Amino acid sequence: MTTPISSLPTLLATMEPTLNDGVYVYSSVAHGSDISQLPVIATMREAEGLTVVVAENVAVSAGLPVLFRCAWITLTVHSDLQAVGLTAAFAKALGDQGISCNVVAGAYHDHIFVPHDEAARAMSALQNLQHAAGSVI
Repeated sequence: MTTPISSLPTLLATMEPTLNDGVYVYSSVAHGSDISQLPVIATMREAEGLTVVVAENVAVSAGLPVLFRCAWITLTVHSDLQAVGLTAAFAKALGDQGISCNVVAGAYHDHIFVPHDEAARAMSALQNLQHAAGSVI
């Protein structure tokens, strides 16, 4: 296991965005729904229901509504959960390109979900941000 990084310049210079294979979707199910058999990527409990992120084929097979079709990018740097500025920096880089992003922070990495059709442009924007940061440190 690696040590989490909190230095913003180091995080940016070493974030190594990786595009996960496949198409993913955001969906929502009623509280109490049995999703135990689904290979869920992420969940968030809200007053309106349980948001789930799953592979598109899983959602289709389970009859789940597709709310957002997306690509999943993982920043492979081990980011400290208390690090300041990483989300703002990559959200700005993507926003400057007109690309929306939805972020899920895991214990070790940040995961970014972008519109599926924008995956290549999003990867380019993130790689440019990393390279620019690498030339500074």
